[in-house]
Amino acid sequence: MKAAIIVRIPAADFEMLTPVNALSEYRFNKRIARHFFCRNCGIYPFHRPRTRPELWGINIRCLEGVVIDDLRPDKVHGSKLD
Repeated sequence: MKAAIIVRIPAADFEMLTPVNALSEYRFNKRIARHFFCRNCGIYPFHRPRTRPELWGINIRCLEGVVIDDLRPDKVHGSKLD
């Protein structure tokens, strides 16, 4: 369990500052969704979803200046997603 809080944004609004070769990538099940992890600390910052490949899912716990207590996220069971 990651306890990630994900917001999906259009690919045009996503700018990756870390070189992709500095990250590890994991694909499971149908091997379409792309989940990225830091090779040094293991943090899960973002992914490219299988069901909406035109978007990026961003773990907002990795963003500076976000106050988690101010958010009202919807809870989902990841294993139940299409």
